[in-house]
Amino acid sequence: MFSVSDSVLGSSLSDRCQPPNDEPQLYLVLLRWWNEAQESAFSTHVKGVSYLTTSSLSEVENIWDSDSEIVMEMRRDDTESSEDDVVLSEYALLPDWMFLRALKWHNDVEKIETILYTNDDTKQDLYSLKIRYFLGKMKALVAKISQKDNKFGIFERACSIFCVEGGQFRIWDFSGQITQFSANERNIPAAVLQNEGIFLELQLYGLSHIANGRNWVKDEMEEDHSKGEKPFYSCSPELNGNTGVISNTRVDLQPSAIESRKGSAMGLTGLLNIGNTCFMNSAIQCLVHTTKFVDYFLGDFKEDLNFENPLGRNGKLALAFGDLFRKLWSPGARTVAPNTFKLALANFAPQFSGYSQHDSQEFLAFLLDGLHEDLNRVKCKPYIEVKDADNVPDNEVADEHWRNHLARNDSIIVDVCQGQFRSKLVCPICKVVSITYDPFMYLSLPLPITSVRTMTLTVLSSDGSSMPVPVTVTVPKFGRCEDLLQAVSASCSLRDDETLLLTEVFSSRIYCYIDNPADPLLKLRDSDRLVAHRLPKDSSDSSYLVVFMHQHQDLPMSTYYAHWKNFGIPLVTRMSDISKGSEIREQFLKLLDPFLLSGEDVSVDNDNVLTNSSENLMMNDVISSGTLNGYVNSELEDSDKTNEFDGDLNANNDFQFSLKENHSLAVTPIKMDEPLQLFSSCRKLEVLVSWPRKMTNLYDINLLSSLPEIYKFSFFTKEPQEPISLYKCLEGFLKEEPLGPEDMWYCPSCKEHREAKKKLDLWRLPEILVVHLKRFSYNRLFKNKLEAYVDFPTEDFNLADYAVNRMSEVSQGYVLYAIINHYGGLGGGHYTAYVQQGNDKWYEFDDHRVYPVDEERIKTSAAYVLLYRRV
Repeated sequence: MFSVSDSVLGSSLSDRCQPPNDEPQLYLVLLRWWNEAQESAFSTHVKGVSYLTTSSLSEVENIWDSDSEIVMEMRRDDTESSEDDVVLSEYALLPDWMFLRALKWHNDVEKIETILYTNDDTKQDLYSLKIRYFLGKMKALVAKISQKDNKFGIFERACSIFCVEGGQFRIWDFSGQITQFSANERNIPAAVLQNEGIFLELQLYGLSHIANGRNWVKDEMEEDHSKGEKPFYSCSPELNGNTGVISNTRVDLQPSAIESRKGSAMGLTGLLNIGNTCFMNSAIQCLVHTTKFVDYFLGDFKEDLNFENPLGRNGKLALAFGDLFRKLWSPGARTVAPNTFKLALANFAPQFSGYSQHDSQEFLAFLLDGLHEDLNRVKCKPYIEVKDADNVPDNEVADEHWRNHLARNDSIIVDVCQGQFRSKLVCPICKVVSITYDPFMYLSLPLPITSVRTMTLTVLSSDGSSMPVPVTVTVPKFGRCEDLLQAVSASCSLRDDETLLLTEVFSSRIYCYIDNPADPLLKLRDSDRLVAHRLPKDSSDSSYLVVFMHQHQDLPMSTYYAHWKNFGIPLVTRMSDISKGSEIREQFLKLLDPFLLSGEDVSVDNDNVLTNSSENLMMNDVISSGTLNGYVNSELEDSDKTNEFDGDLNANNDFQFSLKENHSLAVTPIKMDEPLQLFSSCRKLEVLVSWPRKMTNLYDINLLSSLPEIYKFSFFTKEPQEPISLYKCLEGFLKEEPLGPEDMWYCPSCKEHREAKKKLDLWRLPEILVVHLKRFSYNRLFKNKLEAYVDFPTEDFNLADYAVNRMSEVSQGYVLYAIINHYGGLGGGHYTAYVQQGNDKWYEFDDHRVYPVDEERIKTSAAYVLLYRRV
């Protein structure tokens, strides 16, 4: 009864039971159900061919016999049927795309969600029937439905449908599968001519009333005519019922996941996450619920496949997407695993292979571009020379550019998603103006954020003349380190004979020197801690930059092991000449003067501690003898250090100094009265200072350790952020701005590359407007995500004031129908989608889970991509 390809004819009998992948799946439905949908859901009337069919049940003892079969003889009938014809039933034979579009139309008209259960003990409204057909006498086709090829329950339903009173009914072929055999004998497969028969699986839908033993067509039509009502044909069983009986009761989905049910509502099917594919799933769900795409991909889109386009994917991407599209719209579908589509995608886009997370907007842009090339109706792109447009009205130039674009690019993607920019460039030197009209697929809108940044640093003197001072300055957000230096210099009233040395401190060590004025400030994070050291300008090559780093004993005096811990802010100074260790000590004590506690604040006896007392001289002798060498040479990079020593360290009341070798963990004790042994000619010395317990009581080590972050974030002190209007984002995108050095424009008049001023305008708006909110910013050193809340319109997004083509008669108003959300940060996140489906209800698609959601909840700071349709 239905065709198969030649490749199938040579396959085994079991293989022939399934239709080949490139053949359309066929559905048998009631003719009236199809006619109602065809009148409204299809732009052109599809003509069918009528076959008058007689059927009979083979003569067996009972229907339980495995040899039972239904025999149907089909003869082409070109005469129009009339009301006097004794035809009790009429059916339509449809390819899959016609069936899915008709089914969607019925569901939309009835405003009801369709749940189709798939339990084996449930009488389904959509089920398969295996048929074998032969060539009969007088070119009639004979179709046989055998008990041995089908389960008994399925065969029993077939008997109720096809073994009608009088044994006669009509089948209208809208698929062209039967007609190609009856019209020309040369099209008849060899297996049919040889009387071998060909198996095919047929899908039956909407015939449950007949299968339940009731002549639904006759009774229901009489009842409907008597009431003047239109019959209801969509299957909609109760959510918690297992009867499988058709009900026209409206179904209100509960706020639990739709995927948890045995079958999903039509179009509300989730996508399985097969490994960080939420970025892909969210974008696909938005496209799957774009009305224009639903009509197209549930239609016969294969007619547009372009296998010759070198920029395309040989049609494979479009085929894989179309197959996935139809699976998601199939009635009763459960969660769909997009493995086949992802494999086809990875074959042509290696960046999406594997199971890494990707940007959903980048994927959406690639998919739309790939689908366009696979479905481009232009098989041979013409060469078009751009003409000069001097003294020609803008609308004529724009229309010519658009016609040139369509001459090379003509697809459903162009029809639906592409608009047109007007781009104006002005040379800053000769003022020549260049205007072009370029197509666009989406708008990438920047978020208008503050252009300045507040930064807090600690300023330290290098001569011990002042206390540490926290300084807060305002600098350009995308400025450079020289901007920070200038701001701090002005804030602390830096003298002409002074300079600033910026350092970043981490774990009480100088992590890095910020000495390149051209470095971007973006590399400095809010959690970093910065110190600005006021140093005298270095006028000689003999001076040394000396950095003092601190450690103190952290365990009780009775402990046999000394536990040392890094603390405090490194102190930096310049020394013109260093001959012996006592000069190092003297300079260090000078730097500590601002931290010395007053007499009433000192809790221990500090007489003669800071003088050259005999006790201090004895301490120098201890250091010189090397008794403390074991703990001084401890590993500096660890925050906690434990070393075995001989004697009570806390009996020593003076600082101990050690010289750290460059690029090494080794340190050498500094002897007070001996010449200082320097390791190399390096003019920077790092000195480790070990604090005894008595000294930690003489100085304010809390003040010495106080170092604020650049910016301290607090949930309690942060002011609530004002919402950003989507219109403000659009205005920021359309404003005039100069091109950077990396994007210079070649001026045709100057014959030079210039940093021209660029201005974009909206000229032609698409049917579907995709708006990308640029939440992520990347550069060589810095990545960031903006969590700002964007207040976007849902009902009336009017672009009339932003489109410069005043002659356009097309509506410039839009309504929101889909959102891609991103939750989390750059290190890890998750994508979901909000989609408006069917009866203007919103649903959340979270991979395989699908939830109803209130419209009031769809506007969040996670919104990343917005999809609008024209109204």
